[in-house]
Amino acid sequence: MSKLVVVTTGPATSVQDAGRFGAQRYGLTTSGAMDRLSLAMANYLAGNTPFAAAIEIGPFGASFTARNGAVRVALSGAARVADIAGSPLLLNETALIAEGETLKLGAARNGMFSYLAIEGGIAGEPVFGSLSVNARADLGSPFPRPLQDGDVLDVGTAQVAPHERALDTFDTPQTPIRVVMGPQDDEFGAACDVFLNSEWHISATSDRMGYRLEGPKVAHSGGHNIVSDGAVHGSIQVPGNGQPIVLMADHGTTGGYPKIATVISADLGRFAQMQSGATIRFKAISVEDAQTEARNLAEFMRALPGRIHAAGGSSLNLVELQKANVAGVAVNAIDTGEL
Repeated sequence: MSKLVVVTTGPATSVQDAGRFGAQRYGLTTSGAMDRLSLAMANYLAGNTPFAAAIEIGPFGASFTARNGAVRVALSGAARVADIAGSPLLLNETALIAEGETLKLGAARNGMFSYLAIEGGIAGEPVFGSLSVNARADLGSPFPRPLQDGDVLDVGTAQVAPHERALDTFDTPQTPIRVVMGPQDDEFGAACDVFLNSEWHISATSDRMGYRLEGPKVAHSGGHNIVSDGAVHGSIQVPGNGQPIVLMADHGTTGGYPKIATVISADLGRFAQMQSGATIRFKAISVEDAQTEARNLAEFMRALPGRIHAAGGSSLNLVELQKANVAGVAVNAIDTGEL
């Protein structure tokens, strides 16, 4: 196998796959990728199964160097400036990191998480059936924590390929995040209308465990404590301060705050990509409609391999572009004088 050396990384970069399932009744949450669609896109491009382990890169930049052989990668999810030895790595395309070359990734530009899949995958020992990192529980492999500078990952060696691959892109809908009300919406009365008819902002204190929302107070009709019961990915708890918390991939499996609604599974990835300060609204739909949307997403993901084609390639050199005087003799737009 080849090795991928973590040269630099931010605090929210870790190995994630689909997550670990079947043990929530024992208090073990699923964890896994925050945006499973983007994970599947990167993996399909890299020639892996859709939910194989990849590197989930948070909003900050990172860089990786290939050792002991070339490494082929694919990047999906949040867009960011990326280059390999000065040549751009385009979103939703594969590219080769030759031995000794470094992939540099800038900060996320229009989302929170990007997924770097490696052809041949990431080697690790599954923990309860998954490599996914849950730092709070000290679980995951090859490291039970976010990646750190100097970490070395054993990864697949790039195979000879006639061309690089690309995946047709698509627009992300700019529509309200859909929810199914409940299971404790009866604890809120008229405050349900406040929740559905208000704008909310993603708090800077959000993380993989939960996204905190800032907005008007959602008042409880009774107390804000209930007998602890099961919580799922997407549950929206409302603590005593009336500011909702949307439970995310590393959420606890039970909770004692009333849950006003649950984000539907088809919208969880889109919601997870919303940056700190982003404005969102919610829309209530029926359980039946939520199930239909889940099936539609699953069908869309299964069809992704049919959207992959040969990449067009690019001769653009980012280093030289930065040096170039591309503005020429441009002047002030309101300057009427002659050059």
